[in-house]
Amino acid sequence: MALELKQSLKMSQRIIMTPQLQQAIKFLQLSRLELSQTVNQEMEANPLLEEVPDDEMEERLPEEEKKEEESSEEEPLPEVTIKETMRDDFDWEAYISEYNTAWASSPHEDRGDRPSFESLIAPKTSLSSHLMWQLQLSNLDDTGKEIGRYIIGNIDPDGYLKASVDNIILSTHRSGQEVLKVLDTIHEFDPVGVGARDNRECLLIQLHFQGLDGSVASKILTDHMKDLEKRRYPQIAKGLGVSLEEVLDAVSVIASLEPKPGRFYNDEETIYIIPDVYVYKMGDEFVIVLNEDGLPKLRISAFYKQALAKKDDLSRATRDYIRDKLKSASWIVKSIQQRQKTIYKVTESIVKFQKDFFDSGPVHLKPMVLRDVAEDIQMHESTVSRVMNSKYMYSPFGIFELRYFLNSGIQSIDRGDKVASLSVKERIKEMVRREDKSRPYSDHEIANILKRSNIDIARRTVAKYREMLRILPSNQRKNTYS
Repeated sequence: MALELKQSLKMSQRIIMTPQLQQAIKFLQLSRLELSQTVNQEMEANPLLEEVPDDEMEERLPEEEKKEEESSEEEPLPEVTIKETMRDDFDWEAYISEYNTAWASSPHEDRGDRPSFESLIAPKTSLSSHLMWQLQLSNLDDTGKEIGRYIIGNIDPDGYLKASVDNIILSTHRSGQEVLKVLDTIHEFDPVGVGARDNRECLLIQLHFQGLDGSVASKILTDHMKDLEKRRYPQIAKGLGVSLEEVLDAVSVIASLEPKPGRFYNDEETIYIIPDVYVYKMGDEFVIVLNEDGLPKLRISAFYKQALAKKDDLSRATRDYIRDKLKSASWIVKSIQQRQKTIYKVTESIVKFQKDFFDSGPVHLKPMVLRDVAEDIQMHESTVSRVMNSKYMYSPFGIFELRYFLNSGIQSIDRGDKVASLSVKERIKEMVRREDKSRPYSDHEIANILKRSNIDIARRTVAKYREMLRILPSNQRKNTYS
């Protein structure tokens, strides 16, 4: 069979995404923080983009904005929808002079005497640095401090030693007696219980610090840890030969101890969520407000637009450069505006579908999928999915991710409307919270109670939801002696 090369024409349809469309889709799925960072990068790369000061935003009247929109339609570039006018009486020479000499009015002429910004913020002490500080103040010799540094380096953020004594001996090339001596010294450091190898040793160290060696609580941790976990208090009392009241008192002492001594020195900073949209209830209606705080208000630089209007003062290359940047800047402004409009539409659709939630709380959530929102606002499901990605809403019942309102449904017994799975989870959580701790509900009993509420659910589904909610089984929730 001979091989040959030949040309042929073939017609086909393909979706080709322009760079502008790719940028608009990118802006659509960014979170608030990512959008702010991206806009700042675009402002650095594009000189035609500038941020509108807050005082100017307050002074802008709707009539002026309408006039600017009408005047922008007459521009040769249709991408520009924002037109700014420069004041004719603005004194540029005074402005430049003030800008260049502003540093001279500072009372601190010698910047070397001014402290750095880093020194103004006190960093939080980490567990490792806190232990190292105590190690340097201890009475250990140089060999002991060397072993101590290795031990501290293997203590996790919760305060537990993750390396075994044998590994420490092999790594430090010291005897077991020397390692154990240093480890006992670290056990006396603050916080109490640090350096323990397991939970039992951590609690025993804290009892030793309180002078409770040999107490009932210490004997329970030493010999009856499994019975304590299962709350088999009568067996513990029988094994120790003490009364049940003494065991319950000892259990209350153990419950007051800290199972994670390094928790206070955790240097992980809390990340606070800033909602993208607010939903307020005003009378019988719900008002949707987009959160514009923290997002730069962009506009096209009037200086470059006026420079572009002067045809004889610019070279062809300069004019092409300004035109290209002008189109890019206009598209960025439009993309951000389109992003905010789409978020508003999605939120409006969620409020319409989940009105019972905003009236009465999470228990009244309804089943909803992406297709419901997409068909309501007449957009593609992929677009709705991008909008809901990392976007948060403030509601009368707290802050929720937009995807929180998307959930599957559970069939009701009368085969009518379905019940949202999140609503069923909230019901289970509320039932466990209100149950009698001496006779907690089993999974089968919870399923029967839900069936009496017209929710058709199996016992294994209740067990799955209970595990997702991190609720213990009924035998471990039972507390007869509370």
